[in-house]
Amino acid sequence: MHPDLLAVRDALTREGPRFATLDVRGEQALVVPVLDQDRFYATLTGRLAEHWSLGWRVDSVTPPVVRCRLDLLGHAREGLGTAQDLTGARLVALTDAARAWGILPEAYAVTPSLVEYDPDEGPNTAELEADAPEPAPTARALPPEPPRDPQLEKARGHIDDLMDQLREKGLGKQASLVLVRHGGYGNTLDESRKVYAELKALMRS
Repeated sequence: MHPDLLAVRDALTREGPRFATLDVRGEQALVVPVLDQDRFYATLTGRLAEHWSLGWRVDSVTPPVVRCRLDLLGHAREGLGTAQDLTGARLVALTDAARAWGILPEAYAVTPSLVEYDPDEGPNTAELEADAPEPAPTARALPPEPPRDPQLEKARGHIDDLMDQLREKGLGKQASLVLVRHGGYGNTLDESRKVYAELKALMRS
């Protein structure tokens, strides 16, 4: 990994995540850790100067589905986000794109959590924040970036191509619902194949 990206990951280990609400179920909310957008932008600018950029695309308003393209040092990774609203979906997508770069620490594990929900105060994430892993000492070496699976990357590319075709046919919303049901592209090759198969079936319908 590039030294500047290692420095970005190091900075993120010293910052606790915020939380986005994926869904509200009565008095409970399903939340997931996401990046603090402003702090992340400041970190990228501090390490990479002008050598980074972001692109956004809203695939669906209802349900909210947002795609994020994060370009670092001339290369890009994409993330997909679904949440209760578009603001949350943007943060989930941004975090997913950062995860694709391998720069997220353990505190940003993708497993959603159920917490108490108050209509006036929102989700109570105090316990999750207290349980977050302690930041790693800055002098300690960071773990190596996990190897990227080229087959999984290829599968995500095929899904992107199929999503574009479905949008051209006026089936963008239905395709977005497929991604929502699966929680995105899939974290394994088998999951991505299931997403692709369901989208392919939608194309033939």
